[in-house]
Amino acid sequence: MEKKKKLRCPIGIPAGIISALIGVTGIVLNSINFNLPGLITSIALLLLAMPFVRIIMMVHSANDRLDELESKMQK
Repeated sequence: MEKKKKLRCPIGIPAGIISALIGVTGIVLNSINFNLPGLITSIALLLLAMPFVRIIMMVHSANDRLDELESKMQK
């Protein structure tokens, strides 16, 4: 019988993707309207969103490896 994997809530991944999309949309709209403060804010949001997604993915993969090691130690 196959053991089911624990479900993790990867809320960071959709949140990072949404903030990256908002950043790209903001860059396009603010560059069309020549809005410099909004453009700077959108660029900052985009630059913060991309590493956030990667960090969350690394945390989840590390948790999966720890669960695998714990199950091997229990056997």
